[in-house]
Amino acid sequence: MSKLVISTSSFDTAHNPAIQKLIKAGMEIVGNPHKRKLTEAEVTGLLGTNTIGMIAGVEPLTRNVLAAATSMKVISRCGAGMDTVDLAAAAERDITVSNTPEAPAQSVAELTIGLILSALRRVQQTDRLLRKGEWPRLQGQLLAAQTVGIIGLGHIGKRVARLCQAFEARVIACDPGLTPQNLSSLPAELVSLDTLLAESDIITLHLPYSKESHHLLDSHAFEHMRPGVIVINAARGGLIDEVALCQALTDGKIGVAALDVFENEPYNGPLLACDNIILTSHIGSLAKESRLRMEIEAAENLLRGLIKAGLIKDE
Repeated sequence: MSKLVISTSSFDTAHNPAIQKLIKAGMEIVGNPHKRKLTEAEVTGLLGTNTIGMIAGVEPLTRNVLAAATSMKVISRCGAGMDTVDLAAAAERDITVSNTPEAPAQSVAELTIGLILSALRRVQQTDRLLRKGEWPRLQGQLLAAQTVGIIGLGHIGKRVARLCQAFEARVIACDPGLTPQNLSSLPAELVSLDTLLAESDIITLHLPYSKESHHLLDSHAFEHMRPGVIVINAARGGLIDEVALCQALTDGKIGVAALDVFENEPYNGPLLACDNIILTSHIGSLAKESRLRMEIEAAENLLRGLIKAGLIKDE
């Protein structure tokens, strides 16, 4: 029996038409026994040598992993990011790779707005003090009065820009990946990265992780930001130097940070001791409606890939 692996920490197979079709076709579906992000060794062991396709989470699908998975033909990412897949190695092994870039976009964008509003209105700090028996009257700020700098104007970044504009905030953005063909009708004023760092009251990241974007926000970048700036990251953990961020929060250079992603997950580092940071556990796509769409699209991509590879009949 051919094996298909679903490595995401959770996945509703029972209500997924494409998965049910694959099961009826005789495919064995194997899930993630750890219910968390897998390590390189764990995903290698889970795939073995008889997995022909997988629905992937954010585990590292490195050259070594793909070389060990000798039967692999289709990888369907349940999510937008492709940085965890060695695309060059996949191409060399004739493995089809797809993703679901549109499905989680609204969910991540809305979480970003939630984090921004929580930071501006000091919601977490007020909650903590209230639970200690105090009655804090902390003064916050209006989003309408802020300049929001968005780094990355893809599916998510554009949504964040429009949502911020609905609050009447000024929105500026930088994205070196934009081409002349997609410069029309952008929901933000395009500026350089240096200008964005210098002029933004709120900076939010919405770009893919790569070697070039590793620690894009580091101690040097923090030094060029406005005092008391709010920094949001709901994209990828490696975009921010977490050690430098911790120092900037401690020094008061950064007023508040809000992170949904970390370099190493689950996170257990020094940022936990900072009072002026909001931490969430990579929940950006975990809105019921978005998650359902992601899973259905990922399964459909897997099914199409297997049909194209001749591993299952198109009925």
